[in-house]
Amino acid sequence: MSGGADAERGIVRAGRAAADAAAPTRDTVLAATRLVRDGRMFRLARERFPKMPLFPGHPAFEVLAYRTPQGIRNAGDEPWGPPNDACLGYMSELVMGTTHTGAHIDAHAHMTVGDEQRWHGGSARTDLGDFGPLIGDATEIPPLWRRGVLYDVPGHRGVDALPAAEPVPAEELLAIEAATGVAAGAGDVALVRTGYLAAWPDPERLAAHRGAGPDLSAARLLVERGVVATGSDTETYEVQPAPDRGEPANPQPVHTLLLIEQGIYILESLDLEALAAAEVREFLFVALPLAIRGATGSMVDPVAVT
Repeated sequence: MSGGADAERGIVRAGRAAADAAAPTRDTVLAATRLVRDGRMFRLARERFPKMPLFPGHPAFEVLAYRTPQGIRNAGDEPWGPPNDACLGYMSELVMGTTHTGAHIDAHAHMTVGDEQRWHGGSARTDLGDFGPLIGDATEIPPLWRRGVLYDVPGHRGVDALPAAEPVPAEELLAIEAATGVAAGAGDVALVRTGYLAAWPDPERLAAHRGAGPDLSAARLLVERGVVATGSDTETYEVQPAPDRGEPANPQPVHTLLLIEQGIYILESLDLEALAAAEVREFLFVALPLAIRGATGSMVDPVAVT
């Protein structure tokens, strides 16, 4: 656990320069807090439930009862010791699933590339232990308390949601900025809405919109702007299949550029529907990750505050 100045910035374990850049400072906290003017709070996560839709490469999410009042009574157990004449009981459960379930943020070690299986600041050859990455895990993700900017792509196009595999290029982000007068800048969190979660959780309706997202040109624009994190309402953030895989072929070039090369945090499966309906474009963005050692991400329930 970090101490001193790091503790005052909410840092559990110091990471690379990109993690430090995303961590709060007194100035960034005060500046972002000044965006709160009318007291509205928008929750940017949907509820999680067993066997909820997920990226197919992840394990199913499950919630299993572990102890129940009736089970304790029938077993004759006395967790607190005798006597228990009041018949006190309790419930607890096992929650099983990836940290990439529902709204979440990717740790730097989430994605690797190359024969050396490198990630931002580490490599599987030298920095992967039996219980997860030793560098770049979820304990290094700082709290995000930042200015947030919403790019409502379907709203800009005048549609409910983007079709499946639809790219969002840099020129469209620039057009949205020109239309709204709001642009992401250095230290900000840029959120891109595709409308995907408007179909949640219907599998057939979701399939009609799956895979829309920012392309490589949009990612390069966000790098130029100096954002510390970016997110979307889809399970993969970037457009899939990737229209420009490059050489050698890379199925996720946007993740490679943002997360692996630049250390810019990526958030996925954010619920941006209410935020867009209220026509909010600028806000205080707050996301507090769970500092789980060895985890490659963290479920989050972020909020946008205006």
